[in-house]
Order: sequence, then structure tokens, then C-alpha cells
Amino acid sequence: MARTTPPLISPQIINEATEWAIMHGVAFRQADNSARHCPFSIAPMTMEREVFQYLRKVTPLITKLINNVSEDHDFLQSVLDDVAKADPFFGRLLSLHQQAHGNTEHRLNPARKPLLLMRTDFMDDRQHGAKVIEFNGIAAGMAPFGQRATEFHAFLKEQWPEVYRQWLEDRRSTPADNQGLDQLAHGIAQAARKVAAAFYSDTVEQSATALHKPTFLMVIQENEDNVYDQHLLEVALQTRGLRTIRRTFEQLSSQLSTGDNQRLMLEGVGAIDVVYLRAGYQYADYYSPERNEAVCCQTLSQTRLFIEQHHVAVNATFSQQLATSKTMQMLLTQMPAEEYARWGLNLEQALLVKSVLADMKPINPETISWFNNHANKHQWVLKNQGEGGGHCIFGDDISDKLTKLAPQEYDAWAFMQRLYPHEREVPTIAVREGEQTLVDNLVSEVGLFSVFYDGEPATEMDGYAGYLIRSKPASENEGGIHSGKGILDSLTLID
Repeated sequence: MARTTPPLISPQIINEATEWAIMHGVAFRQADNSARHCPFSIAPMTMEREVFQYLRKVTPLITKLINNVSEDHDFLQSVLDDVAKADPFFGRLLSLHQQAHGNTEHRLNPARKPLLLMRTDFMDDRQHGAKVIEFNGIAAGMAPFGQRATEFHAFLKEQWPEVYRQWLEDRRSTPADNQGLDQLAHGIAQAARKVAAAFYSDTVEQSATALHKPTFLMVIQENEDNVYDQHLLEVALQTRGLRTIRRTFEQLSSQLSTGDNQRLMLEGVGAIDVVYLRAGYQYADYYSPERNEAVCCQTLSQTRLFIEQHHVAVNATFSQQLATSKTMQMLLTQMPAEEYARWGLNLEQALLVKSVLADMKPINPETISWFNNHANKHQWVLKNQGEGGGHCIFGDDISDKLTKLAPQEYDAWAFMQRLYPHEREVPTIAVREGEQTLVDNLVSEVGLFSVFYDGEPATEMDGYAGYLIRSKPASENEGGIHSGKGILDSLTLID
């Protein structure tokens, strides 16, 4: 439970801490173009080293699985047809995927190269251990904030060691290294150079760079307020020799063209090597009221399709977005481990992945009856296909929602085992809007990043790329930093 108390930490320390956050870009943009710091904890959470190392080991395997599923286009089309009929936006995605990849006889073989920038979110359940909450394959941001949170707690430890020790959960613990920003930038830069090199007879990457500065295009939402996380990534890419460009789908709809050999060209810029979508996970990102289209969002979604028809590294592809959906998560959870061999995992690897997948069930008359008459309603969450937070339904509200669903909507939803992570053993201080609040039941969500390019690991750590810790009071359902009650956090490990 969170409660406001008389100052527990010197207001001067709180002021300097919030100033550090803003100075290092850990902030959101306000409507007047000022900045407010992200909410943060004053000391990190603690996890058993063995648990974290297990997640560190399994996460690249999950990414390999998702990458290979996403390139199995016939499989995606065959198993996701029902959910496409139940969810209009999902139906649009599957239709665009069909346009891009066709069927076996008429496949276009798009030139795009898949760049999977993925965050797999876990909670360490008190009873069942660490389990996956969801796969994030599109607009999976906040790796820069994750690294900055680790750096912030290191700064606090050096600057005010007594304050840090006072609120540290276990003084025997040691910080977990976090290179989320650096490794994400490394993977993207590697992909950009490989795409650029493919367009020159001399394919040595350094020679290609001399002829063309690798160019990174970030597709953003209009009036974006989460710009600093994005700009931190851009700065890291610029220091690695990349040019960075920002555009909305609306702008791109009239600025893209095709160059020689399916090169993607941007008006006023030139050739593009990497496209990174920080938009496109909801209908609103494609809606253009000025167009007054007969078919909603047709033009801007076709702009995304146009990108995939070019030789460019793309995150997220249509197929990546489909492969990281809640329905695919459910299908993989229910599938025998032996079937993962189709996507390149041996049985040992498949069992590792299966060990962290929480139970999921489809929505149909039988499971609805089971839930209403036999299930513990507080052990389950009702989820749809939505991305970006705010789409989960909990407890008694689930039955109310189920009564309102039409049968044709069932396939857009799923039951998932609700996870109850360990509460922090000592209270801590949450800082939001410059004010400190004592929280005595904080729980945490651990997101591990990974990068694969064209089917292969693309970081200096075999595909792993750092972590993001978001914590929240246990009484709160939504733990997002941007859209929920979460606070930015970091991680220490104990043996």
C-alpha cells in the first residue's frame, strides 16, 4: 500500500535525484514542451541470482522461437484466422500479412529483413516461480530507461550511500549489469550496416559506410510524449555512425519511394536501412480523419506494407506482431514441447521455454462455464489482443465482461493465469512528480530485451540485450511507467 508521509528523505536529495533523471533523459514531454521526470524507486529490487540467470538463459531461446514462428507464414495464416475474424484490428494485420506474403503458390517473398527487437516480460510468482506475462514484439521500448535506472541507483549509491543502504532490500545483494541501451543500439547498427553493404559491389561494411551513412528511420506517433526514451536510442545510434530520422505514418504516406534493387527511399533523406516502429500497434496510429476514407486506416496501413516490400531491416514486421500476440502465446503454451522442433528448438531448449509459460485457456462456452462455476476468479486474468497497457480485466470484473462478449468475439480473448510476485521485504520510497511516497507492498515486473537480425542473435551477449524493471504497489493492476501506476526500478542479485 502506498501512503504519503512526512519527508523520509531530505527534500534536497529528492530534488537532486529528479534533476539527475531529467538531465539524463529519464522523462516524459509535457504539452508545453517542458519535461517531467519518470516516477522511480529510491533503491532497487532484489532477485535471487539463480532465478535471473535462468531468465537470462531462456529469453534468447524465446526470441529464437518467436523469430522462427514469425517467418513461418503458412502457419501464421492457418492458426490465426479465427482471431482475425473476432478482432477487426487483428484482422487487418492478418490481411496485410497475406498481401505481403501471399499463399504458398503466390508468395511475393518481400525483400524486408526481419529485425526482432523484443522484450519478454516476466513476474516471479510466489508459488509457481518466474513466468512470462507477455511477449512484446512491436514498439518494445524503454531499454534506454532500463539502463538509466541502473545508472541512477549506482549514482545514488555513490552520492548518498547511507540513504541507499537504508532503503536497499538486502544489503548483501549486488547490482545486475544492464546494457539495455548499448546492446539495442549495437544490434540496430549491425543490421543497418549489413543492409547498406548489400547495395555496394564492395560488401565490406566499412567501405559501404564510407559511401552511404547507414540511416535509421523511427516511425512515431503524432504528438508523442515518450520522446526521451526514443531520443536516447537515437543518440546511441548517432555515436555509432548512423543517421537518425523521425516520421509519422502520415508523413511517410507521401514521402516514400522505391530506388534501385528495391531500395527504400525517403524524400529529402535518401536511402533507408532500418525502420523501427514505435507506432502501429493500434488502429489510432493509422487513422487519418482528413482522408475521409471509405475503409478506415487503409492508406496508412498500406504505407507500412510498402515498407515491407523493400530491402530494409524492419521491426516490427507484420509477422512479428502476429507472432507475439496473446493468441500465439496461448497456442505456444498449449503446444507440446516436441512441436517446437518445427522452429529450430531441440527438446531441452523447448522444455526450458515451456517452463516459463504461464497457463492460458481460450474463451468458449466450456471455459466460461468453468470460470463462472468452479474457478478462483482471482487466479485468472482476461486478456485481449491489445498492446500498450490497460487491456487486462481482473477478478469479479471478468464475469461481467464475459456476459457482454458476443460469441463471435470469443477468439479475440483468452484467460491467463494471474501471477502474484514476491512483495519487496522492506518498504521503499517512490518518487513521482517530485514527491516521495512510502510504499510497503511493492512488486516488480522484469522485462528482458533481446535482438535478432535475419534469424541470428545480434548483440554481444548472444542475443540478450539488458533489462527493464517496473515496480508497482501490489494493490494496483496496471504497472506501466507511462500509462499505469508503475515506477522505474533496477535490479540487484543475491546468492
